[in-house]
Amino acid sequence: MKEKLKLVLPKGRLQEQVLKILSAIGIELIFSSRSYRPLCSDSELEIKLLKPQNIPPLLALGRHDAGFAGYDWLLENDLENSPEVLQLLDLGFNKVRLVAAVPDELIPNERWKSMRLVVASEYTCIAEKYLQRRGLNAVLIKSFGATEALPPEDADMIIDNTSTGSTLVANRLTIVDEILQSTTRFMASQSAFDIPWKKAKLEQMEMLMRSTLNAQSRVMLEMNVAKEDLERLVTDLPCMRFPTVALLYGEDGYAVKIAVPAKDIPKLIPELVIRGARDLLEYRLEKLVP
Repeated sequence: MKEKLKLVLPKGRLQEQVLKILSAIGIELIFSSRSYRPLCSDSELEIKLLKPQNIPPLLALGRHDAGFAGYDWLLENDLENSPEVLQLLDLGFNKVRLVAAVPDELIPNERWKSMRLVVASEYTCIAEKYLQRRGLNAVLIKSFGATEALPPEDADMIIDNTSTGSTLVANRLTIVDEILQSTTRFMASQSAFDIPWKKAKLEQMEMLMRSTLNAQSRVMLEMNVAKEDLERLVTDLPCMRFPTVALLYGEDGYAVKIAVPAKDIPKLIPELVIRGARDLLEYRLEKLVP
């Protein structure tokens, strides 16, 4: 039996977006209620679910070939520049900030700066470096989830991730520092890249995921235009390289096709109509390989 590529997926909040992009590149999973090993539609893959904080160190040890985890856990495990873990692609989703926050009552006169602080965090490595860098007088305790519930009785500061900050506000905490920003990364073990077929498989997956992300940021526009309006229409269009132009049946004008940034659509479509575009169609892309 051929060896399989061992792909580890994150449990928790990262999982939904990871499953979506895997589905977009043709990899479907079937879950059972208790198993950490879902079935996979790709016979070359063996899937396991783990907490994201465990994934980078296990990749470094070569226990798995590839996986998904937040940049924060790569830093927490001191693996950002490790030759054993390769960052193949920044997927850009599940964006969070790692912040230091203190109870609201410590904000006046910046009381927290002059106190001996009890600091709670799941990110003990990152927290220690931050406290040293700021020169704060502090003792650090490791938390195990729900870090925001510890202040004010059990901690004077927390170092935790947040996406909107609403949970911190609800617990009467104020952000005093942003330490870093984190997004989900697709990463691989260097030992997997030393095996030619695994390297080829991982590079193929990376290319397909990158093309999916590229497609999500653009839309395709198709339109017809009269011969006399063609040059006015295509001049300075925000397309990838050049617009695709084809002569219409009966040589009565041209069909023009362009892939453009989705964010430009509200201003671009009215401008195209002014330039002579007719019968304009907009549709989403599935893959975009530059």
